[in-house]
Amino acid sequence: MQITLDTKPFAALGTDALVSYVFEEADPVQGRISELDQAANGLLRNLAKSGELTGKTLEMTLIHAPAGLKAARLLLVGAGKREQFTSATLRKIAGAALRYLKARSVKQLAFLIRENNATEEFTQSIAEGALAANFESDKYKTEKKNDKSVDTLVLTGYSDADRAAGEKGLSRGRIIAEAQNFARDLINEPSNKLTPKILAEKAEAMAKQAGLAVEILDEKKITDLKMGALLSVAQGGPEPPRVMVVTYTPANLKPGAPVIGLIGKAVTFDTGGISIKPADGMEKMKYDMAGGATMLGVMRALAALKPNVKVICVVPSTENMPGGKAQKPGDIQTAMSGKTIEVLNTDAEGRLILADGIHYAKQLGATHLIDAATLTGAIVVALASINAGVFGSDQPFTDKFLASSKAAGEKMWQMPIDDDYREFIKGTVADIQNIGSGKGGGAITGAMFIKEFTGDSPWIHLDIAGTAWNDDAKPWLAKGPTGVALRTLVHLVMSY
Repeated sequence: MQITLDTKPFAALGTDALVSYVFEEADPVQGRISELDQAANGLLRNLAKSGELTGKTLEMTLIHAPAGLKAARLLLVGAGKREQFTSATLRKIAGAALRYLKARSVKQLAFLIRENNATEEFTQSIAEGALAANFESDKYKTEKKNDKSVDTLVLTGYSDADRAAGEKGLSRGRIIAEAQNFARDLINEPSNKLTPKILAEKAEAMAKQAGLAVEILDEKKITDLKMGALLSVAQGGPEPPRVMVVTYTPANLKPGAPVIGLIGKAVTFDTGGISIKPADGMEKMKYDMAGGATMLGVMRALAALKPNVKVICVVPSTENMPGGKAQKPGDIQTAMSGKTIEVLNTDAEGRLILADGIHYAKQLGATHLIDAATLTGAIVVALASINAGVFGSDQPFTDKFLASSKAAGEKMWQMPIDDDYREFIKGTVADIQNIGSGKGGGAITGAMFIKEFTGDSPWIHLDIAGTAWNDDAKPWLAKGPTGVALRTLVHLVMSY
C-alpha cells in the first residue's frame, strides 16, 4: 500500500473515502470536525443531535456522497473520551477504518488528522495501524481478501510546518509495520512450508537484503557447540535444527552502551513430543515459532532505523516430534552451559532450546538479554489474550522495557520471579527439571528455568503464548498472527 502525506485542503481531495475521528463528548462536532460539518452543510451536527454520531470507541458513521467534499464517502470513527486518547488509540482507529472500508471495496482513502495531532508520533501510529490492518492471513486461498486491499492512503490535515515531522513519522511507521507484517507472514506459514531449514533460509535472505551480518548454524555446528538442550528436542523428528545468528553493528558504536541480545523461540511445529498434546487445536502449533519470527522482524526494522547500540539476535529452531528417537520423560540432558536437565515433560521444550540460545548469545558478547516465546498455557490462564507476561531479573531494565511497551501501545504485565520459585524446578537426579513441582505457577516456573542460564546479565522474558495469535479478527487486525512485542522491542532498542 502506498502512503503519502498531503498539505492541500482536505475538501478538495478526490478519493473513494475520507476518514476522520470524533471524540465522545457533549458536542462531538468541534475543531476539524466542525470544518467538515460546514463543508457538509450542517449534516454532522444534525447526526450528533439525533444520537447517530456519538464518538463512542470505534463507532462507525459512514456518509455517502457528502456535500461540499470531493470524496465519494465520509467515514467518522469514534475515538472515545478525549482525555483517554493516545497514539495507541489512533493506531486502532486507522486500522479499524481501513478494514471497515476495504471490506466495502474501497481502494483509495484519505485520513484526516485532527487539530494538534499532526506530530511525528501520531503520524507513525496511523501508518502502523493502516499497514498492519491491510495484512490478511489468506496467502494460500485461491480467492483472496487481498483482492479488496487498499492501494493508496493519503494523510491529510497537515500544514507546511507539520510536514517534516509528519514525513519522519510516516517513514518510521512504515519501517516498523512492514517488519511486523514480515514476522506475521512467517508465523502464519504452515509447518510443511516452514521447516527450521526453510526458516533459516528466509532469515538469511532478509538479513543480507537488510545489510545485517548473518550466520546459520547447521546440525553439525550445533553438535560441535554442544547445544545438548536444543539437540534433545530436535532428535525426535527427521528435520534438522538450525540456529540463526543475525547481528546489527552500528557505524558509530556508543561507548559503554549495552550489547542487546534478542533470543526467540522458533519451534516450527510442536506436537508436544512423547508428552503429546491433545488433537484439538494442535494445528495452531505452527505459530510456536512466533518468538523467533518476532526477533527477526525486530532486526529487519533496526537495520533501517540504525540505533547506536549493537544487537545480537539468536533464534534456535527445531520441530518437536514424537518419533522413535524422541527424548522421553525422565531423560537427562546436558545444556551448552554444562547444566544438567531432567526432562519430566517433553512438551516443555521451548525453555530447553532457549537455554542454549541464551548461553550462546552471552558467548557472542550480549550483555542485556531479552527472550520472547510462546512458552506456556499458564500465562493464558493468568492474563488471557490481553497482556503479554513480562518477567525480569533487573528492575531498572524491566522498567525501561515496560515504559517502551506503554509508548508502543502494547499491553504487557510484569509477573513475579522471586527466588522462592527456584525450589519448584530443583532437580531430583539433575541440576534442574524442566517443569515445576506441580504446585502451580506454570508460567513463572518456565521463566525460572530460563533464568538459570542468564547468569548475572540483566534479562527479560516475554511469554507471548496468549497474545501472539488472534483466534478471532479484531476490528483493526485480521485473525491469525499479531506480531506482538515487535513495536515495544524496537522502541526499547531505539531508546538507547
